[in-house]
Amino acid sequence: MALTDEQKAIKKEFAKYKRKVTEVAGEIHDIVEDTIWTEYVRLPELSQKVGVLMDELNSFKAKHDFLK
Repeated sequence: MALTDEQKAIKKEFAKYKRKVTEVAGEIHDIVEDTIWTEYVRLPELSQKVGVLMDELNSFKAKHDFLK
């Protein structure tokens, strides 16, 4: 089944949410792997940011059944 233009736009928006989460998770990964001894103080803030972004992503996903 082909996606409508609206569904394509929604999928594109969903990809943006996923990208944001992945970027912050990447920052966490880099700190843990490379600079844990000096940058560990950033982890709580970044972890909270991941939580907020995931809540936004999951809320968006819940509004659009075809993303499941």
